[in-house]
Amino acid sequence: MLEILSLIRSDGDPHWCRSVPNWDRGPWLETLVGLRRARGNPRPRLISSHLPIQLFPKAAFASKAKV
Repeated sequence: MLEILSLIRSDGDPHWCRSVPNWDRGPWLETLVGLRRARGNPRPRLISSHLPIQLFPKAAFASKAKV
């Protein structure tokens, strides 16, 4: 899914996908390092997570985020 979204974000250009590691393109929300990295990424951001829906931050559902 991250590869597909990365290609959509880069208008189909695979250069960004090949040159930037997965953990920088879509950092994990549930880790402190990943959260800091995600906040530093330019918008629109890609964020990875395996959190169950019950543990996902409530603010994400009140925002314009695509989940």
